[in-house]
Amino acid sequence: MTAPLFPDLVINGETVPQAIIAQEAQNHDAPKDKPGLAWRKAANAIATRTLLLQEARRRGIAADPVEVGPGRFETEEEALIRGLLEQAIDIPDPDEETLRWEWARNPERFRSAPLWEVSHILIACDPRQPVATEVARQRAETLTTEALGNPRGFGRLAEAESDCGSKSSGGTLGQLGPGDTVPEFEAALRTLSEGEITAKPVLSRHGWHIIRMDAAAPTHVLPYETVRPKIAEAWEKAAWSRAAKAFLDQLVDKAEIVGATLKSDTKYARA
Repeated sequence: MTAPLFPDLVINGETVPQAIIAQEAQNHDAPKDKPGLAWRKAANAIATRTLLLQEARRRGIAADPVEVGPGRFETEEEALIRGLLEQAIDIPDPDEETLRWEWARNPERFRSAPLWEVSHILIACDPRQPVATEVARQRAETLTTEALGNPRGFGRLAEAESDCGSKSSGGTLGQLGPGDTVPEFEAALRTLSEGEITAKPVLSRHGWHIIRMDAAAPTHVLPYETVRPKIAEAWEKAAWSRAAKAFLDQLVDKAEIVGATLKSDTKYARA
């Protein structure tokens, strides 16, 4: 009789069908020549879930699935696990001393986002078309030279040459912050000083940009009172993760597990 390719997964006497592990294995990366690695990862994930479900049922947990996204609800098993963790894990609110210490140990982590007032001239093209992109680049470089030679005429140049709707206002884009533009454009903004024009055109998916930094508001360290809610939220998440790990470790220590290896660094993420 041929031995199975992968061992059975048995948690406290409960055998998990291999079809369930095979389905879970599709969610785990592994080299194509090492299918056993994905299987082991899947077996560990299923073992963790099974332990939690067994404990939820032992405690008689009852939890109805809740909506976790637009039109998306928990499964019954996810609801049981959530109910178990809500009952088993109790995180006290952090005290003021703890939160102030967290802020004071490195206030530089809590800075305001930069604000930029920006104008630009766009020479539109599709970067996926090399010939058109090169033609646009040559035009953009010519306009860059003209803009650098007459910075005060930037607005008039934008009105005459830009392919962006902002040309009607002299290329002004108004006030921008991180995430408001495409990455290439934002990267250029972070290198410019107030009043400076990009020395070379900047390519994005929209085409070539000639950018002028009209004004820049520097970042500054935010006061404790402003960032307190953010610090408290981060502290609570970290504390919850530690408590969830400790709870799962207790279940692992008491369990009889065959076919999976749940190490002490096993973690369970908060939904």
